[in-house]
Amino acid sequence: MARMHTRRRGSSGSDNPVADDPPEWSDVDADDIEDRVVELAEQGHDPSQIGMKLRDEGVKGTPVPDVKLATDKKVTEILAENDADPEVPEDLRNLFERAVRLREHMDDNQQDAQNKRALQNTESKIRRLVNYYQGDELDEEFTYSYDVAVDVLDRA
Repeated sequence: MARMHTRRRGSSGSDNPVADDPPEWSDVDADDIEDRVVELAEQGHDPSQIGMKLRDEGVKGTPVPDVKLATDKKVTEILAENDADPEVPEDLRNLFERAVRLREHMDDNQQDAQNKRALQNTESKIRRLVNYYQGDELDEEFTYSYDVAVDVLDRA
């Protein structure tokens, strides 16, 4: 698939190995994994950071290579079941951070045309994602603005 804001093709990434069962060396109980996921979320970690911590540190010293294989649920599903999911999805929050950073840069450097274009592209992506998430994970009345992004980032 092509890139969104350029004429170049996309780059291929790595794929997870095809597996139906977790490896034998990682025999952690699914309930322990879910408890650890909720604990890490309460400490303020994002779902992607939780996955990396479980991979690296594990549960009780045993690494968990793939949460979905071990528990039959994704990290975000576990967080939603335990009411520990973030108020804004992680990908949208990351775009909010980028837009706020770019806007602050543009306040100091009005002549920076490249970053002006980057800000336009980022806000375009945000609006697309807001339309995608409205109703499910965001309110129907949610609209993006710089002030809303700053408020969301300050609350987290």
